[in-house]
Amino acid sequence: MTIKLQKSKTQYLEEFIQHYNQRTQTSKQVSTTIRPFLADNKAVSLFSLPLKEISYPIVGKRSCGSKIWDVDGNEYLDLIMGYGVNLFGHNPPFIKQAIEEQLAEGIHLGTQSEVVGEVAELICELTQMERVAFSNTGTEAVMTAIRLARTVTNRNRIALFSGSYHGHFDGTLVKAKGTNGRLNAVPMAPGIPPNIVNDVLILEYGNLQSLDSIKNHDRELAAVLVEPVQTSNLSLQPKEFLQQLRQLTQDAGIPLIFDEMVSGFRIHPGGAQAWFNVSADIATYGKVVGGGMPIGVIAGKGVYMDAIDGGMWNYGDSSYPQAQKTFFAGTYCKHPLAMAAARAVLKRIKRHGFSIQQQLNQRTSEFVATLNKYFIEGGLPFQVEKFGSVFGFITSDSFVRANDSNVTMMMQMLFYYNLLYRGILLRGKGGFLSTAHTDDDMNFMIQAVKDSANELQAAGFIP
Repeated sequence: MTIKLQKSKTQYLEEFIQHYNQRTQTSKQVSTTIRPFLADNKAVSLFSLPLKEISYPIVGKRSCGSKIWDVDGNEYLDLIMGYGVNLFGHNPPFIKQAIEEQLAEGIHLGTQSEVVGEVAELICELTQMERVAFSNTGTEAVMTAIRLARTVTNRNRIALFSGSYHGHFDGTLVKAKGTNGRLNAVPMAPGIPPNIVNDVLILEYGNLQSLDSIKNHDRELAAVLVEPVQTSNLSLQPKEFLQQLRQLTQDAGIPLIFDEMVSGFRIHPGGAQAWFNVSADIATYGKVVGGGMPIGVIAGKGVYMDAIDGGMWNYGDSSYPQAQKTFFAGTYCKHPLAMAAARAVLKRIKRHGFSIQQQLNQRTSEFVATLNKYFIEGGLPFQVEKFGSVFGFITSDSFVRANDSNVTMMMQMLFYYNLLYRGILLRGKGGFLSTAHTDDDMNFMIQAVKDSANELQAAGFIP
């Protein structure tokens, strides 16, 4: 699959683009056909003018285990894995069976799911939370968690950390802007109301000065929202900082919310809370627990979760829902297929304990160590970082400092597209390992990385 190299970078790009287009011609045709009708940010997520002719998503046809096949019949080793969803690979039989059994019974949305109580109890058992509610997406779960915290505390402002991602609703779509040595929150994109930042205190993750800022604003904060390990910075795993943050928020009476969309049930059966030995007041989950079905989970202490339904009460006595309630709804919440898939996933995780995650974490460590050794020995400007079974490629600081940002971006994008051309599907600059990935898969990935790096080096894109 190696392309014959040309001396000129321009000639190399022309030849690579030609080969790539030939290999994925149907995916390109699909993208061309649907563009007038489908507004799709995926189609332009890696857009650049020099690579315009290969700026289109691969269209999948079918999937199984660790592989995806596209509409041109090409086989890919999938490391996107549903952006972290598919802990057990694609179409695992035990999840497929659960969905098929529920499908045979029907998709009745107006009544309570028969298994929803069991799913909630399993989540409480694994996460050590007291009560659970379900939404359709991670964004909805985080949005609800913040609303619950605001309801109970009767405050509006929240604190979150620069570099974290908490879904795509306005309330968390802020970024940090440095002014006079301080971080100020500004809207992340057009269309987000400027006054949204008035309710957000944005801080530097892992910096002890951030704890002082929280202490200084403790009387106005409804919650501190944290992504325990940011997917944009996997090497930052500040256990001590998190534990100090927990103590501070607990003393100040500020709810601590863990956004565990990625880490939940992947790093440990109890998620990042168990991994870092930190008990949050509220945690949000999704991805892994849904087994491929859309799901969001809000779990937390009863004092916060009671704001959904008024709290506990019993039949046959004078009890009634006494807690102050906020608004929560959704037609597809507790969808029967999602509940069936979640029960299958949670029962599998409970039955195997920590062994699933331990094996995946170890395999990822070995995989990352092999690649990093290759990069160091070859003097290549790459490094791989990881957290559990999540990994990501980063470009060395020395290369970034020594080169124009366009040069760095071109190298990164060509590295991505070279891997894609060789049959490797990545989530941008990284990916996720699943129980379906084999040693042969990892060796294939390692060889593809080496071949891509060698080719780009010979073409002059990598020094």
